[in-house]
Amino acid sequence: MLSTRLLTEEDLGEGYARKAERTPNTDDVTVIGCPALDRLGQDASTGASLDFPRKAKTAFTYSRNSNSELSEELYSDTARKLSDGVDRIFEAMASCPKYQVVAGSTAVDMTTETATAPDLGDERWSHLLTYAAGGQRTVVKQTAVRAGNIVVIVSGSPALVDAHLDKALNKARAQG
Repeated sequence: MLSTRLLTEEDLGEGYARKAERTPNTDDVTVIGCPALDRLGQDASTGASLDFPRKAKTAFTYSRNSNSELSEELYSDTARKLSDGVDRIFEAMASCPKYQVVAGSTAVDMTTETATAPDLGDERWSHLLTYAAGGQRTVVKQTAVRAGNIVVIVSGSPALVDAHLDKALNKARAQG
């Protein structure tokens, strides 16, 4: 069971609290200015979930830094399917450095910048997403690492992703 391989508050240390899981409503989401993402669907436009049969997710807030967030997703399938799926989404996002996501009546300007992923696992992908709406700007780092038949994706504040990616990968592998 993949959920036992996810990070916990104990793994992360003091200051972290698990966020309540919520199901995003993507029925009223439109991508403008990025045909590659539009073809993949609404979830891909914001770097959301991949569509693999075996998956688990968790998310945390970190209270010591303006309630920054950190989320982890685990996926399991054949190495080839994982590689192709992650590659397809990361390539689509990289193909559109600027686009807009409209959810209901809210327009969010998005920029995507490819980032260097640490030398972990068999394959790795990383990018920085900048969300801008209503005068507010948020930068989120999203890094995916494939190790055998597992993909670990850690997203959130860039510093938190960098601090916990290795830990997330090691935990996913140790029990696999």
